[in-house]
Amino acid sequence: MSAKIQCLSRDLLEPTATATLSGTAVSKSGKVGLLFHFREIGLLNWAARYYPILRVLDQHGLSSKGSILEIGSGSTGLGTFRKIPFTGCDICFPNPPQWPMTPVIASATDLPFADGSFDAVLVSDVLEHIPPEFRERVIQEALRTARQLVIFGFPSGAAAHQSDRALRELFLSKHLEVPGWLEEHMLAPFPEENLFTTLPGWKVTRFGNENIHFHAWVMRGEIHRPFVRASNAIRRLAPWLLRALLTGMERPPFYRQIFVLVRES
Repeated sequence: MSAKIQCLSRDLLEPTATATLSGTAVSKSGKVGLLFHFREIGLLNWAARYYPILRVLDQHGLSSKGSILEIGSGSTGLGTFRKIPFTGCDICFPNPPQWPMTPVIASATDLPFADGSFDAVLVSDVLEHIPPEFRERVIQEALRTARQLVIFGFPSGAAAHQSDRALRELFLSKHLEVPGWLEEHMLAPFPEENLFTTLPGWKVTRFGNENIHFHAWVMRGEIHRPFVRASNAIRRLAPWLLRALLTGMERPPFYRQIFVLVRES
């Protein structure tokens, strides 16, 4: 068994009945979760996917209030950019969870929350790690636990997949260890919009996120510590500049699609 899986609760995965997909764990019972591994984090990549989510939360009056669940949060998640208490759910927290998140260990396919427990549920860059046969179950669990709003974001399309394949080849050419999340991206096609075409009771809108060429530039830059430190310094010292840069990079072709689902009254 992979050492990565040994931190999982027996209640989530039965060690003798578990397959490991470089950080994505799938049990025979169909419970699925992500393992997030942290090093010196390049927050420019994180900001690119979280800032649009923050805008959507603001549009729905949830930027500074309301109960929020983030599925697949890792040890920090939304709390990196929004210092308001929220609940973060993952199958394992290899690093100590950080304030303002309340951590909950659980499977994305079997959330331990009652129906409508949260004003909003976020699922950011998670679906692409879930085996295709479990993706609809993850979506249904997110919808079940949300009162008002659900936000999904994920890389989508053949061009995005090819961009990540090229990034993997770059790691290999430099004799660097390929991150587990990137290996997982190669295991199955990225999610597509057909997952959201038939969801009775929900109004669905979508928009593109992060120019694919800009995304590739950021991911290549974040291999190097000076790039990471410089971009993190800009985020701390001139957040307005970072927001302007990321807003300017919201143009096609897009690496990621963001789906916003609002419960119909």
